[in-house]
Amino acid sequence: MDSPNSPLQPPTYGNLITILSIDGGGIRGIIPATILSFLESELQKLDGEGARLADYFDVIAGTSTGGLVTAMLTAPNKEGRPLFAANEIKDFYLEHCPKIFPQDQFPFSAAKNLLKSLTGPKYDGHYLHQLIKEKLGDTRLDQTLTNVVIPSFDIKHLQPTIFTTYEVKTKPFKNALLADISISTSAAPTYLPAHHFQTQDSAGNVKEFHLIDGGVAANNPALLAIGEVTKEITKGKTDFFPIKANDYGRFHVLSLGTGDRKVDEKFDARECAGWGMLSWLTHNNSTPIIDAFTQASSDMVDFHLSTVFQALHSEANYIRIQDDTLTGDACSVDIATEENLSNLVKTGEKLLKKPVSRVNLETGRNEDANETTNEKALIMLAGILSEEKRLRDIRSPHGKPSQTRLNKTSVCLYNSFETKEHMSK
Repeated sequence: MDSPNSPLQPPTYGNLITILSIDGGGIRGIIPATILSFLESELQKLDGEGARLADYFDVIAGTSTGGLVTAMLTAPNKEGRPLFAANEIKDFYLEHCPKIFPQDQFPFSAAKNLLKSLTGPKYDGHYLHQLIKEKLGDTRLDQTLTNVVIPSFDIKHLQPTIFTTYEVKTKPFKNALLADISISTSAAPTYLPAHHFQTQDSAGNVKEFHLIDGGVAANNPALLAIGEVTKEITKGKTDFFPIKANDYGRFHVLSLGTGDRKVDEKFDARECAGWGMLSWLTHNNSTPIIDAFTQASSDMVDFHLSTVFQALHSEANYIRIQDDTLTGDACSVDIATEENLSNLVKTGEKLLKKPVSRVNLETGRNEDANETTNEKALIMLAGILSEEKRLRDIRSPHGKPSQTRLNKTSVCLYNSFETKEHMSK
């Protein structure tokens, strides 16, 4: 089969709006990376080894570590194809996380880290910044191979700063280097330093940014992605005609979490009732205050989207894959030991075999939906994404569908469309 190297045609030529969203979570980004590797492999079975995730999703959104993954999946290489295949991201984490988050094994290291967290960020970020700049180079936001949404937080003005390809035409000062955006969305308070950079528009106007981790604004960026698309629809952009802003049945969303603590492993109120500033900043190799607001952000978005999709009887269009059974070091965002990283890979692999879960709107808890496994749901999703791309290629005057890739459904759709076109003339 031919590989689908042509750009994804706009949703106006298809039936769906396809969105991929990746949560923040430091080294736990290995979990969604493992999930994405499986999905891309299924797409390659259908459409050839050249298939990449950016060929199928209208929007890829990511926060913090998810923002970095988003950049890796959508930045172009010299051949104009995605810089990273999904199966390369896991190895990227395994190779570089121990250097991004070096583990201090010396005596009294715990006390040393505590003192460091009181006087500055736990890690200086030099290796991470150099690595990101080396990989992403001079690529700017408007050069990504599909639309992206990457949140950060402006610490100077205390407001979210969302970098999205939908805005760069009307707000050229937002057309920052993808490297600067990735460093900013990953700048987790207490762990990594805030990031400052400038952009300049064609008129010479300079815009300054003072940014920290996007998890402060939206650790789960799925709702942001839908919001950006909805704004484009309400503006009457032709890419989405004739879709309506409230037509959630047309959205197909894959939202990937980076893992959560097991329910009975979360903090005990009787214990934290007496905590002061130090305990909220560091407790059992974690930062409870950051864990609390990032997980609350992720769960609230999941609950909201679950409510909307279930209310509209479109729950099958929203797939949330999250592991809420993490314990010990696996809950950390920065314990980058070989053992822990390996265990996180296994967590992602086991998650594929688990049943699809869905939020119980009465309890707010995720429960098994008794439908199928995450693995089978992703196989089905791969088929949907592949068929949607074929349909858009057929309908679009710019698409170039390969005859070897047309199945019976595609041929029928193509013939139907051609007949309507002929009659309209």
